[in-house]
Amino acid sequence: MELPQLEAFVTVAEVGSFTRAAARLSVSQPTVTSRIKTLEQQLETRLLERLPAGVRPTSAGVQLLPYAREIMSLTARARRAVRSDGEPHGRVHVGTVGALTTHRLLPVVEYLYLRYPKVQVSMHALGGDPLGEVRDGRLDCAFFVDTVQSREDVEVRVLCREPLLLVAGRGHFLLGPDTVTAAQLGRSTLIRCDRSASHQVDFERMLGWTDGAGDSARLIELDSIDAAKRGVANGMGMALLPEVAVAEELASGELHRVAWTSPFETFTQIAWRAEGLGNPALDVLVGAATQAISEQLGDDELLAA
Repeated sequence: MELPQLEAFVTVAEVGSFTRAAARLSVSQPTVTSRIKTLEQQLETRLLERLPAGVRPTSAGVQLLPYAREIMSLTARARRAVRSDGEPHGRVHVGTVGALTTHRLLPVVEYLYLRYPKVQVSMHALGGDPLGEVRDGRLDCAFFVDTVQSREDVEVRVLCREPLLLVAGRGHFLLGPDTVTAAQLGRSTLIRCDRSASHQVDFERMLGWTDGAGDSARLIELDSIDAAKRGVANGMGMALLPEVAVAEELASGELHRVAWTSPFETFTQIAWRAEGLGNPALDVLVGAATQAISEQLGDDELLAA
């Protein structure tokens, strides 16, 4: 396998088109086709299949993707290493959600900017499975909020406590009682924006909701915390969100806290691939996150399980 072949394969898999892949790689479409054909011959299996909606990886291609990305990443690091003067440098692709970017990660980026000018950070909005994107090599690391638990194939560092609040919009029926029961919660529409988080799964299980069960009209799934906050403020239902993400809306009266205490102890965490080789830029990012957040918060908020 040669690097241009892997680059062609990964690019086609990502953009879903030989034509668009050729444009991204600045080569002709026949060149892309030839490189992938040669790779398939060497591996003795089909890696891509053409469908009416575009091109997608076969099952073998899906298996190859994370390894191809890792080879490409390691090659880039090796090239940078031989040109390096010993100072950490390179680009780190970071997955995160808007609330953490605004309230937790901007000090980290500033820290890196001041101390490691050759390290570049690219922030990417997380999809439904942040750890999956780290495992398959799409991201170098990901920041997320969840309970602390063992994770397969990734290293995780706990950075700080991140309490959850259940919030609703002005006039919502859950804002009346001094305390709210699980039965009362179950009568409200739930706005979900992170179905991969274990605390979200546990919360829905506590309400007696599982996949395929319950009243589907009482669950609305949105793609971001900001969208969830807007939906709650507009009276669509309730949402379980990190306190840091709703502090401004609570202060302004746009959102209100429901009188229910979350039983889930959650933390902001950073995850990266367990088997990945040393990446100086990633190393300093992890260190910077630890340092910057410790300076930002008090000791009580930093305590981890």
